[in-house]
Amino acid sequence: MSEFLVSLFGERLVNSEKAEVDVQSLGAKLSLVGLFFGCSLNAPCKQFNASLCEFYSRFKKASEHKDNLEIVFISSDQDQKHWQDFLQEMPWPALPFKDRHKKMKLWNKYKVTSIPSLVFVDAATGKVVCRNGLLVVKDDPKGLEFPWGPKPFAEVVAGPLLRNNRQTTDSSSLEGHYVGVYFSAHWCPPCRSLTRVLVESYRAVKESGQKFEIVFVSADRSEESFKQYFSEMPWLAVPYSDEARRSRLNRLYGIQGIPTLILLDTEGHMITRQGRVEVLNDPECRLFPWHPRPVLELSESNAVQLHDGPCLVLFVDAEEEGELEPAKELIRPIAEKLMAKYKAKEEETPLLFFVAGEDW
Repeated sequence: MSEFLVSLFGERLVNSEKAEVDVQSLGAKLSLVGLFFGCSLNAPCKQFNASLCEFYSRFKKASEHKDNLEIVFISSDQDQKHWQDFLQEMPWPALPFKDRHKKMKLWNKYKVTSIPSLVFVDAATGKVVCRNGLLVVKDDPKGLEFPWGPKPFAEVVAGPLLRNNRQTTDSSSLEGHYVGVYFSAHWCPPCRSLTRVLVESYRAVKESGQKFEIVFVSADRSEESFKQYFSEMPWLAVPYSDEARRSRLNRLYGIQGIPTLILLDTEGHMITRQGRVEVLNDPECRLFPWHPRPVLELSESNAVQLHDGPCLVLFVDAEEEGELEPAKELIRPIAEKLMAKYKAKEEETPLLFFVAGEDW
């Protein structure tokens, strides 16, 4: 375990007293590490740090798992004094300020797109256990659910679901269906745009005879907004009043922004997190249920994935339709090999592959 942590952080961390912390001394019982990505100048980070300090202190004093957890601060500060002042508020160690290369590697490895962010990873392997640690601190303030690992979708979603005619159905009705878990809100313009397209896709898939259902998980700011938005949707929803269930679903899939459409297979296993991109790229739903493809043609709708992490884009001098196919075939074996490797480890592929024509 210590060897892996050294590869992740290096041999030394630092604490609030400017003293070095030997990574190998973090403890033989350590099983979970919380990576706290933040910045001293960011108000939400300051606010969350206060909550996290309370959570950490309570956990270290009262939990039977107190020796199994450590937190490490990964800063995006540009000023060393600001970083040092912020670190003095923290009872856990941090990656050294000057180690910017390791900071960037961690940001990319764990696909952090916003701060504050708290990602819990297995201390022996680095595999993500829970991507949305902010909700752990909010939903489980006493740490009773440690180690906050993923639960089956059927267990997390269990309970009554709404239809927009005010009737309810039990979540067990989803068994044997492909399921789209749709995180969205009326106040979000991209969400409303996607919803209009998704309604047509939903109907097309249902009419084709596929067993498909969507569950709306609202991020609306009031029940009135939820009701207004849900009235436009022909699918199911988690009741707005069931904030705990909505929060657990957000935590299960590590939701960091909306709209997000998660696609699940008939066993409840994730097919893709990129349901939004797939729906926009495939309006006729010919590729449903949208299993990940090794190589994509870069387009306006999927270009958003370039922000998700490292990407390889092969630019081709191509003007006519079909001229990109040889380029796809060139890099497809590499992409397929990488996908298979990480699928076997039940991890997301760390590199996306695209081809692009002259328009780019």
